[in-house]
Amino acid sequence: MRIASKWKDYIVLSTGDGEKIEKWGDVILTRPDPQIIWPKYNREIWKTAHGTYKRSSKGGGEWSYSQNVPSKWKIRYSDLTFWVETMGFKHTGLFPEQAVNWDYMQDKIRQAQRPVQVLNLFAYTGGATVACAAAGASVCHVDAAKGMVEKAKNNLTLSGLKDKPVRFIVDDVVKFVQREIRRGNTYEGIVMDPPSYGRGPKGEIWKLEDELYGLVELCSQVLSAKPLFFMLNSYTTGLSATVMKNILDLVLSKRFKGSSDAYELGLPVHDSVIILPCGNTACWEERL
Repeated sequence: MRIASKWKDYIVLSTGDGEKIEKWGDVILTRPDPQIIWPKYNREIWKTAHGTYKRSSKGGGEWSYSQNVPSKWKIRYSDLTFWVETMGFKHTGLFPEQAVNWDYMQDKIRQAQRPVQVLNLFAYTGGATVACAAAGASVCHVDAAKGMVEKAKNNLTLSGLKDKPVRFIVDDVVKFVQREIRRGNTYEGIVMDPPSYGRGPKGEIWKLEDELYGLVELCSQVLSAKPLFFMLNSYTTGLSATVMKNILDLVLSKRFKGSSDAYELGLPVHDSVIILPCGNTACWEERL
């Protein structure tokens, strides 16, 4: 497991009974987490929440507030700054556990000592995009949701990186990659966080476990002759980091020398000794 322990503006205060209470800058939020199957052991701290997301028995859920919460506010990680807000389906616009992966990609880019182009797929609000741009890479940011791409642009500007070479593309990831293959465009790094489920243009159901191998194989065709890394993130229950590692090994070992690693992501919990698991990562990298 790799633990995102370097945050100063974010902290998991406590956990229990299917919930976590977090401090995002000066704002304290409570959100559900199905992995938290132990009881609350610090009941007083839950009274401090400014906002709470409650699931509905009919599906979805909504936020309720005990104090005024800004429509959005800033938090920092190292030299990066992001907007945070209470969004639909309990989201805040940022996954803080991904900070360990931002650090990894920044180190690889800075140590490469050559131009690096990174393709960020299913790129959401651009945490990886901002991190890679700050490290000196050119980035192509692709997401099908126009609203998320606008938020990513705002995060890039907020970190003082507006003039960096970043392309923002609103498009279906598969269709975009297919066009990049035809155009002959290549990248030294690829990072992706595909959804568990989706629907195609004709309403067909897209399930990650069924599509992941083909997706990785497709995306491998836009890697340059000397790639740096291929990072795959997932929050899909039942899809282990080792399975993702196996896919990267099988696809990339056909063409490149390198090795891969698999690990859980985690966040420290302030009032206990436990680590909160937060998804899985598999990452292939070049072998020098």
